[in-house]
Amino acid sequence: QVQLVESGGGLVQSGGSLRLSCAASGMIFSTYDMGWYRQAPGKQREMVAVITSGYITNYADSVKGRFTISRDNVKNTVYLQMNSLKPEDTAVYYCNARQWPGNHWGQGTQVTVSS
Repeated sequence: QVQLVESGGGLVQSGGSLRLSCAASGMIFSTYDMGWYRQAPGKQREMVAVITSGYITNYADSVKGRFTISRDNVKNTVYLQMNSLKPEDTAVYYCNARQWPGNHWGQGTQVTVSS
């Protein structure tokens, strides 16, 4: 079955950088649209960035110019490079793989940005 394993989260100071990785298995990775979502305490899960199987990207307005999503179809991995981090970026970040009718989630990785 599809498995998504996130890594790279942690504690970073405001203005710092982190790179999240999501390793996928049990799927034909290159055919899936991949994305990163986040959920802060008391808030709904929101889209951060997505990259389609055709390498089209889309970002939430709040992260445009600071975050970059990329994918490696050889390593079956999707990345989220996060620069100029702000305290409001603090959340659990989830990897998502989507190909109709399937919609799969990783277990999440915590990102905490201190002021």
